[in-house]
Amino acid sequence: MNTQELIKSARSARTALAAATTETKNEALSFMAEALETHAEEILKANAADMESQKGIISDVMLDRLALSKDRIKGMADGIRQVAQLPDPVGKVLASHERPNGIQISKVLVPMGVIAIIYESRPNVTSDAAALAIKAGSSCILRCGKEAHGSAKEIVKALKAGLSKAGLPENAVELIEDTTRQSATEIMQARGLIDLLIPRGGKGLISSCVDNAKIPVLETGTGICHIYVDKDANQEMALDILENAKTSRPSVCNAAEVCLVHRDIIKEFLPKYYDRLVAGRKEAGQTPVELRLDEAAADVIEGTPAGPEDFDTEFLNYIMGVKVVDSVEEAIAHIDAHSTGHSDCIVTENEQAAQLFTSLVDSAAVYVNASTRFTDGGEFGQGCEMGISTQKLHARGPLGLEEICTFKYIIRGNGQIR
Repeated sequence: MNTQELIKSARSARTALAAATTETKNEALSFMAEALETHAEEILKANAADMESQKGIISDVMLDRLALSKDRIKGMADGIRQVAQLPDPVGKVLASHERPNGIQISKVLVPMGVIAIIYESRPNVTSDAAALAIKAGSSCILRCGKEAHGSAKEIVKALKAGLSKAGLPENAVELIEDTTRQSATEIMQARGLIDLLIPRGGKGLISSCVDNAKIPVLETGTGICHIYVDKDANQEMALDILENAKTSRPSVCNAAEVCLVHRDIIKEFLPKYYDRLVAGRKEAGQTPVELRLDEAAADVIEGTPAGPEDFDTEFLNYIMGVKVVDSVEEAIAHIDAHSTGHSDCIVTENEQAAQLFTSLVDSAAVYVNASTRFTDGGEFGQGCEMGISTQKLHARGPLGLEEICTFKYIIRGNGQIR
């Protein structure tokens, strides 16, 4: 089917999804998880072909985003099962009050209808998005990049088998076949057919959707994430957090890109930082982090002089900007000027500094003494996520079940007229 036909096919399933009971949706999710594991070999075979086609074209860290394994497929299936265990958002009463005339007004969560997700090279988004949409009572349209299309196709085949086994329409999850810009444009212009568009990917993709879509867009942002090491930080804790936030998976949006260090501790802390992220990793046979240093940091440790763009770049690689600041207030000001509003962290034992940081840093997730890598639906107890919203209306942070629903007012009376 062409793009328009697939969009209409998904839309035709929305009523069945909206009417499905919690038990039916949970049963479908269980079967979808089971089908992923049953069809793991087919998925891995398709993924191997995707990986082979991209070698030499995309970087090693981006290949890691694309790669699947039995463990990662099990993780995808477990994510779906976790969604099944979460409370059903549909029908939840957000607020209720009675007016003096006896009318009862309730604000109730309801399904969005049809949700479209445009994403790039992470196959796990396919199952995460589908699971959340189904539990939230909506059908979904998936449009992935050409790099991951073979993998996504096999994943969707398994998900459809699970839906069918539970008696829900297979077309509640549709994968767009066309991976050219034309299909993305058709999705962005599908007014009246798609209720919400969520882009997941790089700055170019997100900007294109925000600038060109004629349907509502829930903007997920790039992650220029900061870690500020305060003068009152536990320095060993700071090193553990920095290494995890930068190197555990540098290709994801919650990886740290900038380290800010208080001037009072640079002579003590920066050499330890260099040893942990550069020299120590070399000795251990691991990829060292390339440090992009401002002038003050360069006076203390070796690295590459920071260029004008290095504090405004989501590297998604083993690269980190380093800047020296004179106070927590200066750290906050730098973050305000350069952060994308995703995830930012302070490492400190000073509660007053922590309170100031959490009050004034205007990001979706603000951390005290913990790695930014926790900004994730699963880690937040939401099972999985549609993405990380860096906007303020109507959802912010990991997009879980309630964030991909809308609401309506239900008014009950006994004959009142105005």
